[in-house]
Amino acid sequence: MSGWLWAAAGAAVLALVLFRRPLGVLCRLAVRSGLGLVFLWLFQSMGPLVGVHLGVNLLNGLVLGLLGAPGFALLLMAQWASS
Repeated sequence: MSGWLWAAAGAAVLALVLFRRPLGVLCRLAVRSGLGLVFLWLFQSMGPLVGVHLGVNLLNGLVLGLLGAPGFALLLMAQWASS
């Protein structure tokens, strides 16, 4: 049984070494999207003052995570175009 345990541990280490860069990109995207969701949540309280309402959802968070400030402008333009 310990032979299987060592093989599984070796396979896990090999997978982490091989997929280090894609996992790093996914982790970075997750952190940036989380920060985008926090920004949307903070903007939600200020939005009615300027007449803009952006939903706090995963899609908007991913747009902000991928594109940053231009993504925020894109979300604002999409909201403006739909109203």
